[in-house]
Amino acid sequence: MPSPRFTTVDDLSIAYREVGDGDPVLFFHGWPSSSLLWRNILPIVAGANRRAIAIDLPGFGDSDKPVDRTYSLDFYAKVIDGFCDALDLGPDLGIVIHDLGGPVALYWAMHTDRRLSHLAILNTLIFPELSWMARSFLGACKTPGLRSVLVTPWSLRRTLRFGVNSPERVAPEAYDGFCAPFPDRASRKALIKTIADPDLASLHDIAAWVTALDIPVQIVRGAKDRILPRMDHTADRILAALPQAQLETFDDCGHFLQEERPQEIGDVLARFFAPPPL
Repeated sequence: MPSPRFTTVDDLSIAYREVGDGDPVLFFHGWPSSSLLWRNILPIVAGANRRAIAIDLPGFGDSDKPVDRTYSLDFYAKVIDGFCDALDLGPDLGIVIHDLGGPVALYWAMHTDRRLSHLAILNTLIFPELSWMARSFLGACKTPGLRSVLVTPWSLRRTLRFGVNSPERVAPEAYDGFCAPFPDRASRKALIKTIADPDLASLHDIAAWVTALDIPVQIVRGAKDRILPRMDHTADRILAALPQAQLETFDDCGHFLQEERPQEIGDVLARFFAPPPL
């Protein structure tokens, strides 16, 4: 398993995992996970002659978790740009997005001078029409009292269990990885802010931007997603708008499909990002 490395961006310690050499592919996790979610997939993509890098966004994993910052999409975008500078990721790169990492990464991509070469989409938010589950969760995260319960170790473990179709496939380190980064009140307060602060009204602009892309797009969908149950509609809309987009569906996987089928998902992504034959 790739070990965490660290760099500094705007006085924040940012953790990441990295494997391989070649053109960069940057992986974005969602809530409440971290780069650990990609631990089994990074080496597979690196095997396709790619530099595979997974970031711990601020507020998550081993990165700093300030409670005096607003975790807006602009804040994330500034950190991601600085992270790319610190790691010398160059003008072009591919990205892989999941869950909250979708709007975070796509908002950044819309506003950066860097150019996306490829986009891989796993169960995430792109369109502004949210499911009742997503709306309920976002509402709970803004409700005093209830929001504190959502970030207890018990709740975080339940989030992972609820987010997979087959809990027996989930390794013990995944449960530890969900809970260990949030041992105290301050870190849990930061975790609440990571979901409560971003303004998802930007999804209107993100959706328009994504559906006009002219780069290769790969959708990888866990069909039994109870956290973002409208991912089938998301996939259909992208496929209708982008003739170059491809879809791979895992019928027996839930939201955290990386924990259920890492080898198979890594193989799909390795083929997608593999350099064209000479």
